[in-house]
Amino acid sequence: MAKPNYSFEKRQREIAKKKKQDEKLAKKQASKDVGNPPGTPAPDETPPRSS
Repeated sequence: MAKPNYSFEKRQREIAKKKKQDEKLAKKQASKDVGNPPGTPAPDETPPRSS
């Protein structure tokens, strides 16, 4: 019987986790882009002071 390749399984889990994080970040960026019209600062950005 072949022994399990734990390194391969761990790498596959890491790849899946990274893919899920990337998808979540892309979704977050897309919702942020849709929420703000172009040229306006994002809610977490501070506008430049005009003093």
